[in-house]
Amino acid sequence: MKVRSLVRVGFLLVALGFGSWAVTSQWDQVAAGLARLSWGVLAGSFVAVLAALFAGMLMWRALLADLGSPLRITDAAKILFVGQLGKYIPGSLWPMLAQMEMGRDHGVPRERSAAAFFLTYPIYLASGLFVAAATLPAFAGESVAEYAWLLLLLPLLIAGLHPAVVNGALGLGLRLLRRPPMERPLSRRGVLTSAGWAFAGWAAYGVHLALIGSGLGATGPRAAILSLGAFALAWSLGFLFVIAPAGAGVREIAMIAALAPVLDRGSAIAAALVSRVIISLGDLVCAATAGWAARNRRPISANADKSVE
Repeated sequence: MKVRSLVRVGFLLVALGFGSWAVTSQWDQVAAGLARLSWGVLAGSFVAVLAALFAGMLMWRALLADLGSPLRITDAAKILFVGQLGKYIPGSLWPMLAQMEMGRDHGVPRERSAAAFFLTYPIYLASGLFVAAATLPAFAGESVAEYAWLLLLLPLLIAGLHPAVVNGALGLGLRLLRRPPMERPLSRRGVLTSAGWAFAGWAAYGVHLALIGSGLGATGPRAAILSLGAFALAWSLGFLFVIAPAGAGVREIAMIAALAPVLDRGSAIAAALVSRVIISLGDLVCAATAGWAARNRRPISANADKSVE
């Protein structure tokens, strides 16, 4: 147990170190952007980020429950939010490894944790590209034309998320790894429920960026709609560029391009960097709060299929 505790502490320290570096490396520009925004705008944007992160946790929890491991909200929040700090470490599998490790404490088989992790991102990506396709072509136009190729992925993702396709792929992967099959297959209801939470998250992220943009001079319905599409586009591109920790740099470039119709370049850069800081702070607050709320909870028994309130 001592070794496992040391590994977990080491994981947190490394993740926090990389996350801090991503922010402090551009602190002068971040500080300039923050100075232009009121405390009310920053507070509202931060609350919207917390709502978006909570929706993301509920999306992952819905997938895990559909696969056979329902969790209390406090336990699910701790596993996801603490594990998600691994996204700041270069590489793309650290969050999954952390979630698999912490999920074991609550009776979640490693295979099930891995399946929920790998399903989360295609659902996020498909819903994000849908949001971008519904908002940016009409309101951003040529400023995002170079990213039009991303839309080619949308029909492939939608087809690939059909339960029959997902369950077949999971079954094949487990057979190749010589692991037992999934006890419960993914259902259509599970996919639709998780997609619903994903769209709720995009809406909250859109509010977060729209508030920042309004403080920098981008007001009106067009700016709000562009903020929604800009964030979805930026996240999708950052996710696909797996080398960058948490999409650092790549997201900002796409966001600046999408906001060009309503913000000058300097203001768009400020909006992108302030957004990064607020989201990083949200990640830390969610991880700390979830860890505190779950610290006195007893782990779920090994019978992970038992219903949990």
